[in-house]
Amino acid sequence: MPILRRALFTASAVTVLSLCATACSSGSVQDAAGGTTKVRFGYISDYNGASLLAVADKQGLWKKYGLAPELKVFTNGPLQITALGAGDLDFGYIGPGAVWLPASGKARIVAVNTLAYADRVIAQPGIGSVQDLKGKKVGVPAGTSGEMVLNLALQQAGLSPQDVQKVPMDPSTVVSAFVSGQIDAAGIWYPLIDTIKARKPDLVEVASTKNFTDRAFPTAFVSGTKTDAALSGKVVKLLQEANDWRAAHPDEAVEEAAALLKLEPAKVKADAANVRTMTTADLVAKTEDGTVNGWFKGLGDFFVSTGQLKTSPDPADFYAGDAYVKAAAK
Repeated sequence: MPILRRALFTASAVTVLSLCATACSSGSVQDAAGGTTKVRFGYISDYNGASLLAVADKQGLWKKYGLAPELKVFTNGPLQITALGAGDLDFGYIGPGAVWLPASGKARIVAVNTLAYADRVIAQPGIGSVQDLKGKKVGVPAGTSGEMVLNLALQQAGLSPQDVQKVPMDPSTVVSAFVSGQIDAAGIWYPLIDTIKARKPDLVEVASTKNFTDRAFPTAFVSGTKTDAALSGKVVKLLQEANDWRAAHPDEAVEEAAALLKLEPAKVKADAANVRTMTTADLVAKTEDGTVNGWFKGLGDFFVSTGQLKTSPDPADFYAGDAYVKAAAK
């Protein structure tokens, strides 16, 4: 199949990385022998997606909360939402560009992770602005933050998605298609852009989420819509404790994430530079005063403008903020 015709939701090999000392089952069920609950957790191979899971392992938090994790790596958030809906995952991680999926009822956000500013619209040499993309082929992983930053940039430039030739493709295909010159531009994120830069050092960044200072771009952890509340409570508490350790030990968190991802720490540190972490106390305060709901409402309104949502729902319908605050109080 030609490279440009690969769709986002093609069946791709999903690498399973398990932190369990013993083999994990296919579901989150009670292990009669060890008294632990097995939980299937999806993530993306970057600092945002992996750092808290790596910290939880290093700090012994899975054992502390009676959980045996089976970690599965995915290339993007929408694939994890699909896996949650199919019953193949219990929890997952998404970037801001996939928030439209829980907002449409396909998952539930159980915890905010970070604010991320890693997304860019990159272009081949000779293309100097978003306006120059008119009529050009632009590769994007559909439904992700790559498509989100492209749509934001087009709106800001007074263009519509119909003004470019948007080509849906999975993230790894974006990398190879851009390097080979089969596409003129791409909506994609770091650290994948670093991979592209190694082959195309003269690429041009024509737009960045950093340019949109009036917006927030939260990353989040999600569960299925029918995930057991007790299990969710344990997982959220674990994420909160790992989050506070990460906030207090940023350099060590980079090291732990690098070990899980099997990458050089310097590469992970560069990726982490695009991330704003917050303490659990800060996230609780921002949940209680409506700030977090404001972040999600802003994204919901934007996704209505792109046609990904018909209406912008109340974030309380898909962000379990009350449960997040309750878990922090325990």
